[in-house]
Amino acid sequence: MTQGYKTPPDQVDMQRAERKIRFAGTLGFVLFVAAAGVAYLSLPAFIGFPVDLAERLAFAARASAVVLFCVLVAVGMVSSFRRFSPEDIGGSAAGPPSERLAIYVAFLQNTLEQAVLAVGFYFAFATLVAGAWLSLIPVSVAFFVVGRVLFLRGYRRGAEGRALGMVLTMMPAIVGYPAVFILMVVNWF
Repeated sequence: MTQGYKTPPDQVDMQRAERKIRFAGTLGFVLFVAAAGVAYLSLPAFIGFPVDLAERLAFAARASAVVLFCVLVAVGMVSSFRRFSPEDIGGSAAGPPSERLAIYVAFLQNTLEQAVLAVGFYFAFATLVAGAWLSLIPVSVAFFVVGRVLFLRGYRRGAEGRALGMVLTMMPAIVGYPAVFILMVVNWF
């Protein structure tokens, strides 16, 4: 039986994969909640978090630049690989990517999707909170970067290998968007 992302569907041990993904999800949630708590309590001693709306939005923009830099790195990986691959030099319109390039293309696509969610969360959250609550944004950025590295490193091992990276990348949005919606409702009344 082959392993990793190329395992034929009829050979995938779905129960094992689901267990590993659930474990990664639980671990990611616990790590994020712990990191957010520590950041809320300790980061204000090192960072002067803004209070005014314009400064909070600028803070979110700077955090977003880190996330978008990750997209830039992913674009660079794909384009650099294409330049040196006869199968891929023609670009995406010429046909599907080679097996070697396919992982980088998948990484780029997923990173772009996650970046949209992350940046949207940072800006929405920054309009609703001030001060120490903004510590959630740098924690989220750190989780994004670490998550992207782990996602790419684990990709060849399949869903189980990608799981922790995916969870760490997404956990701030998974926790953050409900918090944004709750804060929006609270602020309306």
